[in-house]
This record gives sequence, C-alpha cells and structure tokens, in this order.
Amino acid sequence: MLHPNDALYESGKNLPVIPSCEHFAGSQKLIAKAFDLQRKLGPVFDITCDCEDGAQTGQEEAHAKMIVDMVMGEDNPHAMAGVRIHDYTHKDWKQDVDILVPGAGEKLAYITIPKCSAYEQAKEMIEYIQATAKASGLDREIPIHILIETHGALRDIWEIATLPWLQVLDFGLMDFVSGYQGAIPASCMRSPGQFEHKLLQRAKTEVTAAAISNRVIPSHNVTLDLKNPYQTYADAKRARDEFGFMRMWSIYPTQIQSIVDAMKPDFSEIEAGQSILLAAWKNDWGPIQYEGELHDRATYRYYWELVQRAHFSGQPLKDEIMQAFF
Repeated sequence: MLHPNDALYESGKNLPVIPSCEHFAGSQKLIAKAFDLQRKLGPVFDITCDCEDGAQTGQEEAHAKMIVDMVMGEDNPHAMAGVRIHDYTHKDWKQDVDILVPGAGEKLAYITIPKCSAYEQAKEMIEYIQATAKASGLDREIPIHILIETHGALRDIWEIATLPWLQVLDFGLMDFVSGYQGAIPASCMRSPGQFEHKLLQRAKTEVTAAAISNRVIPSHNVTLDLKNPYQTYADAKRARDEFGFMRMWSIYPTQIQSIVDAMKPDFSEIEAGQSILLAAWKNDWGPIQYEGELHDRATYRYYWELVQRAHFSGQPLKDEIMQAFF
C-alpha cells in the first residue's frame, strides 16, 4: 500500500511541512538555552541562530564560526537550527555564507535572508548560496527563508515567491512600519493595530497569498509583549485564522508554547482526518464514503497535511497512523 507522499502528489510540489514556531536566539548563551528547551519540549519548534542582530560589530566572523560549532554540535540532534545572515547592504553577508555553508551546510535547517528591497537582491543572494553549496560539495538544497520587511520586497513579492530553494516568506512588521515614516502609528507594532490598520492588512494578505500560491509557508512577525503568553497566543491565533499564516516567530522562551498551541490543527478535524486517511490507504487511495460524505484525493491531501502539522505540534496520533505513515 502506497504511502500518502507517493500516492497524493504526482502533480507537483506541495506545501512544506515544518514546525509552526521559529525561535530567534542571537548569542551563544541564548542558542544553548534554546537547544535545552527543544530537548524538553520536543522537536516542535525551529531555532534561528542570528548573525544579523546577534553579532557584535567587528565580531561577525567569530560569531558565524560560533554558529557553525553550535549547529554541528551534539546539542542539535534534531537538526532543527537555521541561521539569519546579514542583509544585502552589509559588507559581511558573503562572509557569512562562506563560513556557514561549508561549515554547517549539511545540517542547517534553513538560511534566512533579511531586508531585501528588490527581487534582484534576493535572487543574487540565493545564487551565491547555491554556488557556495556546489563548491562545497553539498548535494542537498538548503531551504531559504526571505524576510518581507521593506516596501520594495512587498512590491516584488510575487516574483520573490518563485525563487528556487524558497521554503518560507517571513513578514517583518517592525521594519515595515518604520518604513512608513510615521504614516502608520507606532501602536500598530502591537495588537490590535497590527491586524486592523488597512496598510498592514494589505501587506499581510499579500504575503500569505503569494507564499501559499507558490507552495511556500507564510510566517508571521513577533509579539513584542514578552511577559504575557496569552497575548502571544492571541496574536498567533488571529494570524492563523484571519490571515492564513502557518508559522510565527518567537523572541522569548515563554512565547514558544503559546505559538505552538495557537497554531495546532483543530482536534476534531485531526480525529476525522486520521480515520479518513486510514480508510483511503486501505482502499488504495480510491474514493471512499465516510459518515455519509464522499472523499477523494483532494480531501486526502488536505487531511494528510493536517495530520503532519499535528505531528509537528506534538499532538498524539493513532498508533496505526504512526506505524503506517511516520
């Protein structure tokens, strides 16, 4: 009997199934703490080791080498750590790539590119990463995440979303609001303004539409309130339910579980989805009836992606599903 990945996706690329939370850590101490938390909570979130804001001026090379050691070390058994490099205008972005790709390319979960102001910049940076990977003898594609946090990136987003190796489009709220130079009030860096201001609604819907149309995951910006886990939960829930975001950034350890909980698939859908998938699997993925409704490969794809996301969120699944599909 065919696995759903083999039976359901003959026609092309599907959305990547990755954790719904991405936790940022800049220093060696904070990266180590994030790895420790990942061991405790399980592999339900990614860790982004930050070169852009994490490295002290003049210490960019040493910082990148530290990240290589952390990514390749024993504290990263799940290989769920990526890195954010410096932006296109920074003199050290190529140095970041030259250190990180040969040193940790086999294990890097992704490389995040910040602050591109045009499609051509993002394209050039990806091509440099690809060339460096080839020169280093890497066989794998390193997933690329691109931050949409400038007016130029939003203008070019439908082109950016077609770039190779792309896995995630991230929305960067703070820089985006700052770029409006006072036309959007600072209160819109927080809720409810970030979801209700018309310019921000437009930006967020463009990010999710361009991403999902090109089989890329849209990721939501951070919650600034570090001490209130419920605010993070509420923001993540609203981002998921109203705007279609499938992932969100964390910048404080207590935000991680809130994001994972808010973006978990609905329990009743998971229960029904597992039963439908098992029945379809036993019927060689032909059409079936379930509780009086017809289901075929279109619904099987929906439920298979839902079940995978539930698994990545730490939700328990039926033993038969685990044995057959995971």
